[in-house]
Amino acid sequence: MTKYKLVLLRHGEGAWNKENRFCSWVDQKLSSDGIKEAQNCGRQLKALGFEFDLVFTSVLSRSIQTAWLVLEEMGQEWVPIQSSWRLNERHYGALIGLNRAEMALNHGEEQVKIWRRSYDVTPPPITESHPYYHEIYSDRRYKCSDVSQDNLPRAESLKDVLDRLLPYWNEKIATELKSGKMILISAHGNSSRALLKHLEGISDKDIINVTLPTGVPVLLELDENLRPLGPHRFLGDQEAIQAAIKKVEDQGKVKSAEK
Repeated sequence: MTKYKLVLLRHGEGAWNKENRFCSWVDQKLSSDGIKEAQNCGRQLKALGFEFDLVFTSVLSRSIQTAWLVLEEMGQEWVPIQSSWRLNERHYGALIGLNRAEMALNHGEEQVKIWRRSYDVTPPPITESHPYYHEIYSDRRYKCSDVSQDNLPRAESLKDVLDRLLPYWNEKIATELKSGKMILISAHGNSSRALLKHLEGISDKDIINVTLPTGVPVLLELDENLRPLGPHRFLGDQEAIQAAIKKVEDQGKVKSAEK
């Protein structure tokens, strides 16, 4: 019997999603299509009767903006929002800003898939010579985090994302869920994948094949111990969702004209 429901959401499309670049910790607003995705998601959740008590986001604008738009469409703008860097996108290190398709051409599609989707492979770390290093590490939002800026990651595997996310899940989000609150997590592809891996017990090998499209809500139904009662479900037009998943998977492939 379902005791708790949790909705996960990867933010709407950002400018760098559209350009097929590794965005990671670079702060980006939603694209015009991303705004529409978030609004459509809000309408979908409203039609399904969801009423949220609390929303969690990362500290990145695309995550927060998505939450705002979803709540606005639902007429639930008053719902409290709490933000933490622990829900941030995976830190892609030296890969930040690079085009995925161009990397597939230079390094091979399989290597790019490993960098993007594997569980325990960490990309090369970002260094001070990287064009976005100072933009990230001088950002005031990280002065408010629960770790010093010197201890913030310089690159992460998905395993690293889960390791920094779990304390926040256990101490904050899970506690609120168990108190009976209906929760929306508006986060990112990899922080959401990491949480799904933890909750559903997805193997290190199988997580490489879990893909979350932008702007599509994911429903988890949980028992009293926060164990899933079945696999996660995408909410919405299933044919359109499968097309969106394929679009994400194709981002790490060489463009057909370049093959």
